[in-house]
Amino acid sequence: MRSDKITKGINAAPQRALLHALGLTDEEIGKPLIGIVSSQNDIVPGHMNIDKVVEAVKQGVAMAGGVPIVFPAIAVCDGIAMGHEGMKYSLVTRELIADSTEAMATAHPFDGLVMVPNCDKNVPGLLMAAARLNVPSIFVSGGPMLAGTMDGKKISYSDVSEAVSQFRTGQIDDKKLCEFENKACPTCGSCSGMFTANSMNCLSEVLGMALPGNGTIPGVYSARLQLAKRAGMQIIELIKNDIKPRDIMTEDAFMNALTIDMALGCSTNSMLHIPAIAHECGIKLDLSVANAISDKTPNLCHLAPAGNHYIEQLNEAGGISAVMHEIDKLGLLKTDLITATGKTVKENIDGCEIKDTNIIRTVDNPYSTTGGIAVLKGNLAPEGSVVKRSAVAPEMMSHSGKARVFDCEEDALNAIYGGKINPGEVVVIRYEGPKGGPGMREMLNPTSAIMGSGLGNCVALITDGRFSGAT
Repeated sequence: MRSDKITKGINAAPQRALLHALGLTDEEIGKPLIGIVSSQNDIVPGHMNIDKVVEAVKQGVAMAGGVPIVFPAIAVCDGIAMGHEGMKYSLVTRELIADSTEAMATAHPFDGLVMVPNCDKNVPGLLMAAARLNVPSIFVSGGPMLAGTMDGKKISYSDVSEAVSQFRTGQIDDKKLCEFENKACPTCGSCSGMFTANSMNCLSEVLGMALPGNGTIPGVYSARLQLAKRAGMQIIELIKNDIKPRDIMTEDAFMNALTIDMALGCSTNSMLHIPAIAHECGIKLDLSVANAISDKTPNLCHLAPAGNHYIEQLNEAGGISAVMHEIDKLGLLKTDLITATGKTVKENIDGCEIKDTNIIRTVDNPYSTTGGIAVLKGNLAPEGSVVKRSAVAPEMMSHSGKARVFDCEEDALNAIYGGKINPGEVVVIRYEGPKGGPGMREMLNPTSAIMGSGLGNCVALITDGRFSGAT
């Protein structure tokens, strides 16, 4: 085993002495050592319950005959970092997470790893680390938040962003804004729509690195803890069968992920993260392939912010397995691929029928015959740009108008809030890219301001920054 270098033989006596200092017994030192990467902290709502998930993983590892050893990963809440200089630090944490996890798991040669992420950059960062290390690994997230309820309708974090603009334009009063604020995020978990965190947790399932249910079982459900225990037990099986991340995350697996990305209408951030994870697997993904996949993949779900459905409803409708089972009817998935369950994709999704066709539509009745994301190229973006097509108003699929150019997010936001943007115009926010920002900030606040001001069907926005999953 990988840990033999610190547990076996005369030369490992100094390392064993330090393992004894941890309280490990001789019996434990002879078992598989399992690193559990915990993203738990007290500032990210999607991570505040991860200590409970980690404890369940530890129980699962111990039940299966392994020794669980926890170490941390950092996490930024994109929602809290939004709209100020903190957002410049968000995207780069993906690399910090990957690098620090690689360092920890190389310095301490664990036999297997259980990754426990949840929000935006932790999932791709840890997937990147898993690919680099290529040690048997499995993922189990903290789970999504339940949607809030207000005036008889479900709401989420993105509704609060739009409510700010509605208040500034006199559409609602401060009492109603406060009600949005207090009701939109009622539980722990990753924000309740198909935002970036939930997109990546769902796609972890599709890639085969997580057990079925990982992307959709709410964080407050006991089923989340049961899933964590099963993940803890399953890592021992992956070690026994020598199934590693690069055995699972093949080029075909990434094509499956892009296909289901289109069917779900995932965050545009997935177009940043999937190629980065593939790169760590030694696979080059050209974004232009996304359009070819989109052209033949129907969009089956309209989850917030594109629609009025939420992750908890997707879970009840059959989850990601049901979406995959439905899309497979068109022959668009490679189903003979091995996954973290130890079974193939086909075995995982067999019999997983849709339970509610209002939430997951059938391939005969899709929201659209093409996927939820499109890659656009032109004189403004010769190397490509990304739009969440499923969230665009139909009348805005083609738009021409006067450009209103701003050199930072704040200037654009002030103009929108100040009523200085007119119907038919195009807001351009530049110098917010990876270099110019730096950091490639998310432009959720300007897009929310446009929507909240009632301009969503007559004003376009272009940026070298990026769009949040909530956009």
